[in-house]
Amino acid sequence: MNRTVAELAHRWLGRRRETLSSAENRVLESAVERRTVARDVNAAVSDQARLGDRLADRIARIGGSWSFILGFIAFLAFWTAGNTLLLGRDVFDPYPFIFLNLVLSMVAALQAPIIMMAQNRQAARDRIDAAHDYEVNLKAEIEILALHEKLDDLRRTEIALLREDVALLTAELRAARDLLDARGAPGAGPSA
Repeated sequence: MNRTVAELAHRWLGRRRETLSSAENRVLESAVERRTVARDVNAAVSDQARLGDRLADRIARIGGSWSFILGFIAFLAFWTAGNTLLLGRDVFDPYPFIFLNLVLSMVAALQAPIIMMAQNRQAARDRIDAAHDYEVNLKAEIEILALHEKLDDLRRTEIALLREDVALLTAELRAARDLLDARGAPGAGPSA
């Protein structure tokens, strides 16, 4: 494939190279240079993650798990049972559990932005992943178009060779017929 990116942009994408995005330019360059565009996006994103990002991901992973939910239900049950049944008159947080409400509010106030941070990072990762998928799909389409061109070229070459062979065989048959006609066809003598 001795073509330039500009030729391929016009031929396969129907646009001038100047109008292509950087991703489309990268894909066409990879097609010209015969190299892949696939890469591990997760590794690239993970390598760029700061400590706070990794911590937010872990907290969101734990906070969104069944073990956290079941553990928190157990904590709430223990808190309410302890303050109503076990401690009797010397309760730490009497009904309606105002201190528990304060603790839950503080946990929610901290947990919500941390989960949103993790969701923002996941959304950014999804955008990077979608852009990478676009590049891989575009490269696959370009390679399929290139294969179609190669097959069409092979078919044209085969048809041209077959035409030459048919022309040669036709010429040989004519020469043989002419030779037979010149000698007189066997059994073509006077009829009785």
